[in-house]
Amino acid sequence: MDLYEYQGRDLFERHGLPVLGGGVAETPAEARAIADRLGGRVVVKAQVKVGGRGKAGGVKLADGPDEAEARAADILGMDIKGHTVHKVMLAETADITEEYYLSFLLDRANRTFLCIASVAGGMDIEAVAVETPEKVAKVAIDPNVGVDDAKAQEIVTGGQFPAEVAGQVADIAKQLWQAFVAEDATLVEVNPLAKVGSGQVLCLDAKVTLDENAGFRHPDHEALVDQSAVDPLEQAAKEKDLNYVKLDGEVGIIGNGAGLVMSTLDVVAYAGEGHGGVKPANFLDIGGGASAAVMANGLEIVLSDPSVKSVFVNVFGGITACDEVANGIIQALALLGERGEQVTKPLVVRLDGNNAEAGRAILDGANNPLVERVDTMDGAAERAAELAAAGK
Repeated sequence: MDLYEYQGRDLFERHGLPVLGGGVAETPAEARAIADRLGGRVVVKAQVKVGGRGKAGGVKLADGPDEAEARAADILGMDIKGHTVHKVMLAETADITEEYYLSFLLDRANRTFLCIASVAGGMDIEAVAVETPEKVAKVAIDPNVGVDDAKAQEIVTGGQFPAEVAGQVADIAKQLWQAFVAEDATLVEVNPLAKVGSGQVLCLDAKVTLDENAGFRHPDHEALVDQSAVDPLEQAAKEKDLNYVKLDGEVGIIGNGAGLVMSTLDVVAYAGEGHGGVKPANFLDIGGGASAAVMANGLEIVLSDPSVKSVFVNVFGGITACDEVANGIIQALALLGERGEQVTKPLVVRLDGNNAEAGRAILDGANNPLVERVDTMDGAAERAAELAAAGK
């Protein structure tokens, strides 16, 4: 989960990192109040999870509350690379004399952690690495040791930080690493890490990505989720503990096992080419225990998508046998009826694996007019695509 800058700034402050005073506003009036509280000159920054804000006019200086209100009015509602600005962050300005770069991240390729440090900050680190690679230090971090005094000194030396700020940068590196670990982050980045006129080094930007898989350890992270950017179907599926991702298509997909579901997306997309470009509408993995309740929840989510014209249920029986899955499908349709959900879209079901014949017999015996059984994966995908095309 990527955080907005203001969220990253607040996180840094909680962990004792040196940041400037600030606040976040959703209206020009709120921006005025924050500017009045901060006093003096402020910077008004669009809060979007994309780069290039300054070039797009999303970062402006204001000399007081009146001007801050006007600049916020200019920025709120802007479109920056397809992202609408709903919030602005106001922060105190700083007399910057030098700009540096510092980050910690998960190094997936080498299965470890990495610090990237550079005396050349304030611009894309990728550009610095290409144009002046000698100014970029990459320091591997042993998670069993972390960033102690020796490692912090290695980072400072490798990043070529001036002697007059070396001690401050070393302390910030240790604190930033502690924040990285404590919050289960996969990235913490400060660009610029700036020396100001007083000689103090401050974190003037905050880019943070949190590991959502560690969310169970951080119930407070739930408050950081941008609900306006969350697809309502994905949110509903999350509340039902379903692995669901909304896609742009017409064939609803339900399967057991991520690998099988991914393969199902491929075969449906291929089949859809012959039916006007029909595509998968979602990824939904109901896992190994496809009980009636789980199947009902899955069907409810998929059928709630108005773009879905047909549903392809693709199950390979393993620990959960196909006869249990078949009973689950029939019972799920009954449960949806009891919930007041009117099911009108056709379902194509393919069962294979453990007790497949028994499962197929159950579906045939139920004789539900909405359910079609197809024995092969390719054949079922073809039929689901055909039905979706007919329902468009």
